[in-house]
Amino acid sequence: MNTKQYFIETYRSQLDVVGLVAIENPYPYNPLIEGLDVLVLVVRESGANETTQHVCQHGKRTMVRTFDTGRLEQWIAGRSGSVIQWMVRGEILMERDNYLTNIREQLMLFPDIMREQKRFAEFSGFLRTYLQAKQDLEDNHILDAHSHVMAALHHWAHIVLIEEGHHPELTVWKQIRRVHPGVYKLYEELTASPESLEQRVRLVMLACEFTVMNKMKSCCSLLFEAFSSRQEPWTICELQNYPPIHELHIDLSLIVQNLVKRAYVREVAVMPANGDPDVMELRYLLTAI
Repeated sequence: MNTKQYFIETYRSQLDVVGLVAIENPYPYNPLIEGLDVLVLVVRESGANETTQHVCQHGKRTMVRTFDTGRLEQWIAGRSGSVIQWMVRGEILMERDNYLTNIREQLMLFPDIMREQKRFAEFSGFLRTYLQAKQDLEDNHILDAHSHVMAALHHWAHIVLIEEGHHPELTVWKQIRRVHPGVYKLYEELTASPESLEQRVRLVMLACEFTVMNKMKSCCSLLFEAFSSRQEPWTICELQNYPPIHELHIDLSLIVQNLVKRAYVREVAVMPANGDPDVMELRYLLTAI
């Protein structure tokens, strides 16, 4: 009995299993399945414990990851790159009510809301690493600046791919070379230019600065959608709990403060609930155009 058939037979009779996915590893050290030969995903009904197990059968090392439907949907909502690759590339061994097939079709279609969420999350990473690189340069920490600007460029590449309707792959630079040669050229400039390391970093930082200025509004469309949905100012907590945003792992405070600096959003000081006039609560509102 081969590995896939073994797992099908093992889980077929377990009534709380809603899906089984297998991802084989054709390349050594592939991080998609963390260096093993096979990854098997066991998706159970809501409430199941999340576990990881390593097993060996007929010389094949297999990782078995078990989680429930809520966890899977949370990962997808948070735009976990690995999970998306698992769902898109994996072989569905068994499923109930087309549950995994429907998820795969949704991911392949890359609907607008998913695209906006993924772009927003990548912009958050871009902004954080770009600003850290900027601080590193001011502190004359050139190697750290290089590391952070490389990370910023990686997020930028993801943003471009998302805007073109692609899910970013693990081999992002091979992918971006086909889709957007201009961003790939910056990557080459940062990694292979004969100029000094500091000169390379500063050149790419200038391009990043231009991108921050020009992409901020479009990448933050979910935030602008929230601001436009009511006239009252928003607390940072209310923005974090806005439905299209609350599952995302982003630096929301950092983004909002930069929107304030760019005059897209303005701060409003409000008397707190306890009535203390010495400590005002900051809330946020779209700047009147």
